[in-house]
Amino acid sequence: MKAIVSRGRIDEYYMSRALSLAMRGMGQTSPNPMVGCVLVKGERVIGEGYHHRCGGGHAEVEALEDAARRGEDVRGAAVYVSLEPCCHFGRTPPCAQRLASEGVARVVAATTDPNPKVQGGGLDVLRQAGVEVSVPCLEAEARWLNRGFIRAQTLSRPWVTLKAAAGLDGCMSLPNGESRWITGPEARAWAHLMRASHDAILVGVGTVLKDDPELTVRHVDGKNPRRVILDSHLNTPPAAKAVRGEGGCLILTASEDKERAARLRDAGASVVRLSSEPGGRVDLKEALALLAKEGMLTLMAEGGPRVLTAFMRQGLADGLALFIAPKVMGEGSGLGTEMTLRSVAESLQLKDVRSRCVGADLLLEGRFACSPDL
Repeated sequence: MKAIVSRGRIDEYYMSRALSLAMRGMGQTSPNPMVGCVLVKGERVIGEGYHHRCGGGHAEVEALEDAARRGEDVRGAAVYVSLEPCCHFGRTPPCAQRLASEGVARVVAATTDPNPKVQGGGLDVLRQAGVEVSVPCLEAEARWLNRGFIRAQTLSRPWVTLKAAAGLDGCMSLPNGESRWITGPEARAWAHLMRASHDAILVGVGTVLKDDPELTVRHVDGKNPRRVILDSHLNTPPAAKAVRGEGGCLILTASEDKERAARLRDAGASVVRLSSEPGGRVDLKEALALLAKEGMLTLMAEGGPRVLTAFMRQGLADGLALFIAPKVMGEGSGLGTEMTLRSVAESLQLKDVRSRCVGADLLLEGRFACSPDL
């Protein structure tokens, strides 16, 4: 006897495939979202695709072209797409109109598009053309996948993940500033995978002066993120590896020193002067707004304790990835340096916490409870 499967379960099955396809564009699509699409007709997948890179074909177009290569007729097909089809002209023509013109019968969207140019408009185009529309489907998973895009569209800043390494006692560096290497090679390779999945990586000038890091993806295959240095007084050496490396370096400063800025630009860096906070440090909110405007949707902050604490203190940190090494470091700086709390009730809480072993180390990941909902 043939089992009866509900329509909702079938939708989730195909949508999970669309989300898996969307993930293939990770690190490549910004400032566009990651989107996957599956075309189904008669219980058969007749076409599928995903958005490969900004400026390339959208997922829906890739799936339609895949169906054409297979010799399939898409009229009457169901379309499963991980984000509402667009309805405006950008780098490419609108997908909602294209789907309607192809004669598809039904479109299942995981979630609506937060872009003000869309926000339900694509679904309206489809409905007006007589296409059946179902939304949402696996919405939480879809919104998490594009959390950076949603942050940029709703709060005009990237999704910010703090990445740190510490000993069992929470110490991130010794009193003399030494912090290499707290974790083992497996954890360092994992951290490079994380770099490759982000649009930008940020450190403070103190890290540049102390460690002269490359801030590139080396231990794994992947695209180098944009390097961002917070340097309030332009103390970054023009010969620093982060300045001269592949992928581009952006230095954010509050300094008016034109000579230092010119030397850094001659070395290949972009230098942008921003407002300063009390104390002379670069205004973090203004810095994040600039990164989002330049198409950087996901940011991993790898700076020292002071930089990471600044993000937490101002409520600008969304997630935390903390590598914990099985060693006691002793006296030194830790996560939360310069953040004074009056009671335990004021402490920053993580939610959706998960852990995994990476070599000899433990990776603890979670989302700050104070981070705005998606």
